[in-house]
Amino acid sequence: MIMIIIALVAVCLAALYVYGTKTHSYWRDRGVVHDKPIPLFGTDALRYFQKRSIAQRGADMYWKYPNERFVGYYRGIIPELVIRDPELVKHIIVTDFAHFYSRGLSPSHKVIEPLLRNLFFADGDLWRLLRQRMTPAFTSGKLKAMFPLIVERAERLQARALAAAAAGRPLDARDLMARYTTDFIGACGFGLDADTLNNDDSAFRQLGFNIFNITFRRAATVLLKNLFPQVFKPLKLLGQELEDDVLALVNQIQKQRNYKPSGRNDFIDFLMEWQQRGKIAVECLEQLNPDGSGKRVELEMDDILVAAQAFIFFAAGFETSSSATSFTLHQLAFHPEVQKKAQADIDRVLARHNNRLSYDAVKEMTYLDWVLQEGMRIFPSSGFLWRQCVRKYTLPGTDITIDPGVRITVPLVALHNDPQYFDNPTEFRPERFAPEEVAKRHKFVYLPFGDGPRSCIGGRLGQMQSMAGLAAVLAKFTVSPAENTPRELVSDPKASIVQNIVGGIPLMFHARTPLVAAAVDDVRSL
Repeated sequence: MIMIIIALVAVCLAALYVYGTKTHSYWRDRGVVHDKPIPLFGTDALRYFQKRSIAQRGADMYWKYPNERFVGYYRGIIPELVIRDPELVKHIIVTDFAHFYSRGLSPSHKVIEPLLRNLFFADGDLWRLLRQRMTPAFTSGKLKAMFPLIVERAERLQARALAAAAAGRPLDARDLMARYTTDFIGACGFGLDADTLNNDDSAFRQLGFNIFNITFRRAATVLLKNLFPQVFKPLKLLGQELEDDVLALVNQIQKQRNYKPSGRNDFIDFLMEWQQRGKIAVECLEQLNPDGSGKRVELEMDDILVAAQAFIFFAAGFETSSSATSFTLHQLAFHPEVQKKAQADIDRVLARHNNRLSYDAVKEMTYLDWVLQEGMRIFPSSGFLWRQCVRKYTLPGTDITIDPGVRITVPLVALHNDPQYFDNPTEFRPERFAPEEVAKRHKFVYLPFGDGPRSCIGGRLGQMQSMAGLAAVLAKFTVSPAENTPRELVSDPKASIVQNIVGGIPLMFHARTPLVAAAVDDVRSL
């Protein structure tokens, strides 16, 4: 009996080994440089065990092989390419998009869990249908109409910072800016006054925390679904509890509005208007007619799709902007000369707009825009872009052909900090984004919102609320390091899509005295 058990164990281990190494000759056979993979985990074991994030592992490969245009990688048993060449980045996300329209975030884009049926996670025809219908929600006119909601939240942001300044206590800038962006997204997305800036027990703030909290269960689910996608297909990445909370919230709002647009012109109204219009149709990406044109595919908006779009609007809207603004404030705290220039820029513009934040005022804050872009360069909220090959593709300038299912990583955190493209990249220098400096660089070495058809649809909204949040803080306060503020922030190895900081970002907020005219003159020439 013991011998039979031993034999069965040996057979199982042998089968597991064969399964866990079946693709691990892929890059060797094609002559692509790569690290040696280990069974099951490939070259991704550090990420699976939360020792390095996706963004960190992509950067690791980027720096390890400085003479390569691309580097082979194995995300478990899935072959992946880490792209180092910006011209090749352009091909993948723009020029040859038809080969890489998938993000590959779900094991199968045909059947994915309810909340992941959103614009960010969806692939193929579902993505195209969603993109077509949701684009009108982010026009300049829509963004301008949202701005009064930003102003209200910016004033609450100032009040919270003022209380901390008066008490002489530090504030966690990461938490502060997350509360601000959560309040705004709650208002413009859901028509809710979440008031997380004043309410430490806000359910809306807790919901945001739960979305990005990488628990052991969620990490284990990711591991199992990646290694054994067919076996563990029923497991949900987000978890049933979070799914139930979001579905209940959206359903409650719809019920309060009698399941029809309320006239608030928020994102939920937009989605319900879509529901009322009936089906939409686009040309299929995946199935072709005999003449080569795409077949027509249709989509009807149901309650699950409404909840899924509302979910990603909330999740992406507050987390990326709070990451960008809090990191930028940290940099300004350690670069007071840059902070003074930004404040002078803000003062100059506000003086022309009756000292009130407005959509037009923020658009005029040229130097502040450079400051934010420099913050997103050093620490992009999303440290990578992901794509997946959907049809055979020969890499330009090579004889290497990759197959459908091969994933692509563009390591933004490495590209943004490569001295080939940004001299002395650790220096915080907003002047890098003066038009004449931008014109000197390859366009595809700086991609905080991606590019091409799958660029971030809410990029302009995120930039607008980030600029307004920074302007609100810097118009009234000067930030400086607290006693326990680290000079170099540590990226959280447990982070997933959005980068995070270990330990928060404690800063001191000091109420400002009026700037002298000379300081304003310092930026008049911008």
